[in-house]
Amino acid sequence: MEKDEIHLRRLPAAAPWGPRKSGAEDAGSEFHGVDFLPEDLNEAPEETGMRVNKKYSCLPAEEKGIHIINIRAIEDIGYDQHESTLLNSLSKNPDADCKYGLYFRDGKRKVDYILVYHYKKSSAGRTLTRRVHHNDSSARSTKQDQPLPGKGVQLEMGESEPHVDYHEDDKRFRREEYEGNLVEAGLELERDEDTKIHGIGFVKIHAPWNVLCREAEFLKLKMPTKKMYQINQTHGLLKKINSVIQKITEPIQPKVAEHKPQTVKRLSYPFSREKQHLFDLSDRDSFFDSKTRSTIVYEILKRTTCTKAKYSMGITSLLANGVYSAAYPLHDGDYEGENVEPNDRKLLCEEWASYGVFYKYQPIDLVRKYFGEKIGLYFAWLGVYTQMLIPASIVGIIVFLYGCATVDENIPSMEMCDQRNNITMCPLCDRTCSYWKMSSACATARASHLFDNPATVFFSVFMALWAATFMEHWKRKQMRLNYRWDLTGFEEEEDHPRAEYEAKVLEKSLRKEHKHKETDKEKLTWKDRFPAYLTNFVGIIFMVGLTFAIVFGVIIYRISTAAALAISSTPSGRSSVRVTVTATAVIINLVVIIILDEVYGCIARWLTQIEVPKTDKNFEERLIFKAFLLKFVNAYTPIFYVAFFKGRFVGRPGDYVYIFHSFRMEECAPGGCLMELCIQLSIIMLGKQLIQNNLFEIGIPKMKKFIRYMKLKRRRSLDHEEHMKKKQRYEVDYNLEPFAGLTPEYMEMIIQFGFVTLFVASFPLAPLFALLNNIIEIRLDAKKFVTELRRPVAVRAKDIGIWYNILRGIGKLAVIINAFVISFTSDFIPRLVYLYMYSENGTMHGFVNHTLSSFNVSDFQAGTAPNDPMDLGYEVQICRYKDYREPPWSENKYDISKDFWAVLAARLAFVIVFQNLVMFMSDFVDWIIPDIPKDISQQIHKEKVLMVEVFMREEQGKLQMLETWKDKDKKKGENCNNHSPRLSRSHSGSLSSCHSYPLDV
Repeated sequence: MEKDEIHLRRLPAAAPWGPRKSGAEDAGSEFHGVDFLPEDLNEAPEETGMRVNKKYSCLPAEEKGIHIINIRAIEDIGYDQHESTLLNSLSKNPDADCKYGLYFRDGKRKVDYILVYHYKKSSAGRTLTRRVHHNDSSARSTKQDQPLPGKGVQLEMGESEPHVDYHEDDKRFRREEYEGNLVEAGLELERDEDTKIHGIGFVKIHAPWNVLCREAEFLKLKMPTKKMYQINQTHGLLKKINSVIQKITEPIQPKVAEHKPQTVKRLSYPFSREKQHLFDLSDRDSFFDSKTRSTIVYEILKRTTCTKAKYSMGITSLLANGVYSAAYPLHDGDYEGENVEPNDRKLLCEEWASYGVFYKYQPIDLVRKYFGEKIGLYFAWLGVYTQMLIPASIVGIIVFLYGCATVDENIPSMEMCDQRNNITMCPLCDRTCSYWKMSSACATARASHLFDNPATVFFSVFMALWAATFMEHWKRKQMRLNYRWDLTGFEEEEDHPRAEYEAKVLEKSLRKEHKHKETDKEKLTWKDRFPAYLTNFVGIIFMVGLTFAIVFGVIIYRISTAAALAISSTPSGRSSVRVTVTATAVIINLVVIIILDEVYGCIARWLTQIEVPKTDKNFEERLIFKAFLLKFVNAYTPIFYVAFFKGRFVGRPGDYVYIFHSFRMEECAPGGCLMELCIQLSIIMLGKQLIQNNLFEIGIPKMKKFIRYMKLKRRRSLDHEEHMKKKQRYEVDYNLEPFAGLTPEYMEMIIQFGFVTLFVASFPLAPLFALLNNIIEIRLDAKKFVTELRRPVAVRAKDIGIWYNILRGIGKLAVIINAFVISFTSDFIPRLVYLYMYSENGTMHGFVNHTLSSFNVSDFQAGTAPNDPMDLGYEVQICRYKDYREPPWSENKYDISKDFWAVLAARLAFVIVFQNLVMFMSDFVDWIIPDIPKDISQQIHKEKVLMVEVFMREEQGKLQMLETWKDKDKKKGENCNNHSPRLSRSHSGSLSSCHSYPLDV
């Protein structure tokens, strides 16, 4: 026993919860719930001595001035700790042994989890706030004349009693009961309120070996056994190819032990206490790593309840009610600084969470070891997605370069730029706009060819097959990871009900109890949730309607701004009106999308909360569905408008379609709407990536961290020694940002995947920009997880969950959308129809003239003709507009012509053929690539065979051992029977002892 420690006997079981009055109260020694013993125990009154002897074991003679909390005082306020020990402690050198908070004060027991709570010193001054050690046989004492640093203030006897804060006391009672239940579950606790963060207390939790073994068996955790086997290696040509690839890729491999190729693997088996001899337990401290230990503790925290508040409360409910302010496992140590001990966090920071290693592979196995399978799978998926973007980017660049190389050979754009054609176009707006030359749109037409050329059709087919290949490649990668991480037989079990769900069920039960009805096995039915479902439906419809309304408002802005600029601009400015309006409108759309993204995220969470899903998994899936639906509509509605609606409902000169009887609907440029779609897509995609993904992810956490730092600086003590003291690990981690789940990370990548696949026919460079973003995104997310966030609780998972289904849905939708973009938005089909049906010489000469219809200016409606008809310097009789209509000299003038129906039929035929062909090819790719790699399936089968062999051998060993013991037993019996009678009589009892050895199998 240390010099400044005392031993305390375990407390007896408490009486039921509720206020209890002590029998004999000593006014001289009692002070609001705490008894202060005299400095010299030998001179104490006899009653006090008897009371102490009854409650505690003997104290060492050298201890003087010891504060002991009277257990009766706790009984008086309604609580007596169950089977636990309350200690006062003050180590002389507390930080040296515990490695700055990574271990308990004894320096031996590792801190597996931390609970954080707020306490008010004014209220805590009535009781001795203390460091409390649960489940520990030793205690540290404090000197009476030397108060604990940073702890409760000891009041003088004559001082008035402070105001009682019943709310804080209630929280403290709940904490004490909950911690007592944790102790009963086998965990060991240690409290620390002597920290640099004033008003914050920490409860350190340690799971001893027997608890770890018990919970590992409950959770069916697969652990490595002593049995090792050889992994099948490739032979012949494949072996040489693999060795060459390994040598080439060696510079881009991370320098971590977990990333090196393994030739042998330990056989894994679900942990069992009865079969501990199968496992390698030579080093018990490292058998369960920190990730597994924290997972086990978190399972106990979720399962343990606090019944003080009428209904059962787990850790999630206690956090929600403010009983605890945070709960998290600790990081392994510091990641930067001098004399930092090597740890996994430091290694991850150097080899993963650094922009300097952007060209290297990710150490996925180390990420999984530190953060768990769920986060490991996210980064593995992100890595596979980024790798697959490389070929897509290369093909996209080739398609773009093809467009650049053939722009001067494109006959339609050359005809539009040829001023000798002298094509006069009809006004773009009523009255204020005048006639204009088609050659003024030359730049737009040439730029359109960069993205609207025959190669884009090939690229659309390629990207559809790319998406199918990516999904198959990920499934195979996922199976490899499941094998490496021993998740092949893992099945997710029913999770614990959420605290909100239990509260709702209790509320329903209490209502039925009040009506004297049966309350067995209550659960929430669709009738209970109907108001929430109705609210969800109405809320989502309203949000979608709001998005459409905003897009409509931007359309009004574009129309009105175009008309205003046409009035005020100079002749040179009028030519750039379309580009100016498009660019400003897209920036407005971008700002609105970014704002609504944050709003919709909060609304989706609120709508999910009022549904009261039963488990966390149900909650997460419903939240993902709602958030994705709202954010999908928000991000893509402006793009859908430009791709499929702009220019479709314009009407014709003399009979235009008007909004609010004053604004004409927008028209596409002479070169088509594809160029405008490209501008819209590129600005929104790049803007979201730059502002939302990177600026928000870097800037907002930094700002929050700075605000927390300033708050703590204001609250910090002026004591220089206290200020210079190094913070404990749990204090440093408390100042980090809490982990908010992977949903935001996945969401931004899924939306980006939509930009890459859905409208790729209009923007072949989308995969390139996505690749550049993801190279930064991987390191940015890694840095955030390692340095900015508290360590998340490791969660086991064998796949990426609902996100895989969303990806598949987007891949299928991309085929349909690209078919419509090529056939209806681009001029690909009209060109084909003209080339094979109307061209006189088999070339594209005359295509522009064929797509334009004629209009007689005398047929303008009253008040819609241009105010300045002589703006071009000559009188215009006939102007042209883009449509397939009969000319003014025809019998059915301005009616839709036969050419329109021919082009429409060709467009619809292309959609059907393209969609079915590409879908078939995608399904063929899906079918031809097996989901499970052949070598992995062989290894899994080999593991099963080896496990059967191990158990068969064990059974045979048991049988042989029993037979050996039987033979020994028989021989021993014969020897005993051969003893002389005299010897037998003189050694009475020895005969019976012949068979009294244990049989331990």
